[in-house]
Amino acid sequence: MTIAPGDALPEATLVKMGADGPESVNLAEHAKGKKLAVFAVPGAFTPTCHAAHVPSFIRTKDQFMAKGVDEIICVSVNDPFVMKAWGESTGATDAGITMLGDADSSFTKAMGLHFDAPPAGLIGRSKRYAMIVDDGKITTLHVEESPGVCEVSGGESLLAEL
Repeated sequence: MTIAPGDALPEATLVKMGADGPESVNLAEHAKGKKLAVFAVPGAFTPTCHAAHVPSFIRTKDQFMAKGVDEIICVSVNDPFVMKAWGESTGATDAGITMLGDADSSFTKAMGLHFDAPPAGLIGRSKRYAMIVDDGKITTLHVEESPGVCEVSGGESLLAEL
């Protein structure tokens, strides 16, 4: 079952790189008392994710903050080492975007937003989406029909919902 607006974030552990190495992040717990903009991509360094999706949130970060968003988070079914390198490569880290790896895709599966694209080498990946989470509850969810498109899930589209 796919998650929907009004639902609480599922319990799952994501991973980020901290000062001393990988750190676990329970996103549902992390979201308590905060307003988050969360977007997910099929894979770090993949064309649409790298050239369109991440840049759309870098461009709009200050506007999200001005509208009361506490943090922007990018999620991908990748390990924290890849997410760290990708954040540095795109400028997302310097922009203050939190890069979280869903290494075992447990969060993505709990969201009901996983897919496989064997010809592209993408197995157990996340559909492209963006959402607003307010105090752990999903208030807005935009899911792309195709993983190679970044329209309804881009920063500008999600910002228009606030």
